[in-house]
Amino acid sequence: MPVYLTPEQLAARNKRSLWIAVGLVAFIVLIFTTTFMRMQANMTARTAQDRALASAPAQPASMAEASN
Repeated sequence: MPVYLTPEQLAARNKRSLWIAVGLVAFIVLIFTTTFMRMQANMTARTAQDRALASAPAQPASMAEASN
């Protein structure tokens, strides 16, 4: 037996659905932003590390083997 909703109930259901959709979109934006910012921070750290390694004086091969 089908359940028929009143116009007020339909409006309330539509309003709930809209707020659930807004909440999901906000959550997705939050996760995307957090991920993007972490990736950007990691790229910056990696660039700094690469620059530090590139500017470091080269070790002779015998010293590099001795340190391992």
